[in-house]
Amino acid sequence: MNLKLAIITCSDTRTLEEDTAGAALESFIAEAGWTCVDRSLVKDERADIAAAIVHAVDDLAVDIVLTCGGSGLSLRDVTPEATMDVCDRNVPGIAEAMRQYSLRITPHAMLSRAVCMQRGRCLVINLPGSKKAATENWEAIGGILPHAVKMANGGGH
Repeated sequence: MNLKLAIITCSDTRTLEEDTAGAALESFIAEAGWTCVDRSLVKDERADIAAAIVHAVDDLAVDIVLTCGGSGLSLRDVTPEATMDVCDRNVPGIAEAMRQYSLRITPHAMLSRAVCMQRGRCLVINLPGSKKAATENWEAIGGILPHAVKMANGGGH
């Protein structure tokens, strides 16, 4: 199954060229044989993040949007709220699995406010902004993504 993904990095402090987490995710997508349709960077502004998610889902027709950054405790971290603003259904098990996996590595994982939701048939998954943490979260969920997309599109078990 060739999945189509978009990566949206949410950051006030780095450029796309400095975004090592987004670059790592793009590599993981390619290694899986999937397509990264778009990789972009937006400021930590709720409306900008929400608009980027809507664009990726509605205009680019991706199967999965990976947000990168903005899911911690800083007052500028608004990615989960922006995700909830434009999505229909919560998929809590994916975010729970990421936290559970990362808690084996660092207690700081419990500070994540990341969510996973659906906008229509598309999954929107909040990942951390650091390369190390994004990689760990990908390890937790990368293998289930084809099945998740199949199910979101009406496929059976």
